Formats: sequence, structure tokens, C-alpha cells
Amino acid sequence: MTILVLIRHGQSLWNAENRFTGWTDIDLSKKGENEAKAAGEKLENVSFDVVHTSALMRAQRTAEIIIKHNKKSQNIPTYKDERLNERHYGSLQGLNKTETAEKYGAEQVHIWRRSFDISPPDGESLKMTAERTLPYFKDDVLKHLNEGKNVLISAHGNSLRSIVMHIEDISKEDIVKLEIQTGVPRTYEYKDNIFTKIE
Repeated sequence: MTILVLIRHGQSLWNAENRFTGWTDIDLSKKGENEAKAAGEKLENVSFDVVHTSALMRAQRTAEIIIKHNKKSQNIPTYKDERLNERHYGSLQGLNKTETAEKYGAEQVHIWRRSFDISPPDGESLKMTAERTLPYFKDDVLKHLNEGKNVLISAHGNSLRSIVMHIEDISKEDIVKLEIQTGVPRTYEYKDNIFTKIE
């Protein structure tokens, strides 16, 4: 049985401050470290063979903490790639979400955050994010899964949302409603090119 685990990084310092983070390289908060530790304990008996993370510190640190608490997966290869980065929030990066909603209107901010193909000013839509995450997933991650390797992907809400959309065959209308919580593993069994969610 080959296993794929997706995890959104633990809470970041800017998550805690309700700010748009995007590609800004922000570290985990103390709560985020604890979320990663709890995920590591939950996954402690999964024998990972390879880790894929984004190029951002919060995803890399989450993966490091998970593997540190894993009983079977020490000194395994880790691949870091910006194609797994969070969607780029453009001009919104660093701004407080509540203040941004007050400035532009809650409905407009909701459209920027949750539409499939509408991007924030100077930023990426979920569709644009998927156009970089999915080729990476298909070329690099699937290669490892097809070799029978258990894979951990530590990334971000939107980069993971685009992958979940692909492997669970979720429509673009429904994917924008999917919440991916920080620090909560999403586990699949992979066999014969089929993903079966087991958690």
C-alpha cells in the first residue's frame, strides 16, 4: 500500500495576525509548531520515503517537525520547489484581511480569495496556482508514488487545494468551498493510479 499525505503548514505568524501571506516567507507561530508536532505524532508510524515542500519556510519547518517525530523516516530526501508555494496574493500580501475587506468591501475580498479564476490585484487565481502545482505533482510526486514510495507533501492551503481538486476530481465550483486546516494531515492510499482518501 502506497501512501500520500498532504498537509498544510502549521499556523504562521501572519496567519495568527490575519494577514495575507502568499509568497512572503513567514515562519511558524508557536501554535503552528505545536500543530506540526501533533501531526508528526499522528503520523509517527507512517514510513515516509520522500518529502516534497514548497520553497517557503513555514512549509519546510512543518515537514521537518513531522519527520523529527516520525519513528520510521529519518534522513529521507526532501525536495523543495516554488511550484508548491501558496498562491501569490499580489498587492494584498502583508495586508490585514479585515482591514482589506473594510477598504474594498467584504464581497470583493471574498471573490479574490475564493474564486477559481479571478485573481487579486497583481496576484494569482487558484486556476493560475493549479497551472504550476499540477505539472509538478504529475511529473515529480507521481513518479515517486509509482515507484511505491510513501510521500509527504507539506505545502499551503491553495497549492494543496489545487492538488486535491485533481486527485479527488472536485469541480471548480466546489473546490473553492473546501477548507484545508493548518496542521491537519489529509491521507490517501494510492494504487493503480487511483487515490482513495483514508482520513
